Amino acid sequence: MTTWTIAPEPVDSPAAAELWRLYYTEVSDRWYLLHEGRRTDPDELEREIAAGAVDGLVPPAGRLLLARYGGEPAGMAGVRLKDASAELKRVFIKDGMRGKGGAPLLVAAAEAAARELGAQRMILDTRSDLVEARTVYARLGYRETERHNDDPYAEHWFTKELAVN
Repeated sequence: MTTWTIAPEPVDSPAAAELWRLYYTEVSDRWYLLHEGRRTDPDELEREIAAGAVDGLVPPAGRLLLARYGGEPAGMAGVRLKDASAELKRVFIKDGMRGKGGAPLLVAAAEAAARELGAQRMILDTRSDLVEARTVYARLGYRETERHNDDPYAEHWFTKELAVN
């Protein structure tokens, strides 16, 4: 039986780099196709990857978690402290691995990492076109809230109180 494993990963590892590229390609293409009827320009994609990959997801105040399915890199999620909360960032399961139960496991691991960092609440933002993400967050107990940042691409904000273990 194939299983999921989730562990901290350096943000610049080869496995993380592969997932960053897949993540940015998908979310950027979805945005541009919806709003401008085109895919992301390759040079622009490289700039996005270079500018946003680390994004505070390094110790001591952040973590990148990498999910593997049957030992192969299949997804990631980041956690970073933001004020008294932890922020969930860059949750991604690559195409072909979706629907195998990885997203709930990955978010649960991110919540555990947030508690280890001392957070009692998780916050996140997402876009309207990322319907699947919003569905997963709601199913996992996140509730939509008022805006908590000024990200120009964010259209929905969520929060969840983290139970103390």
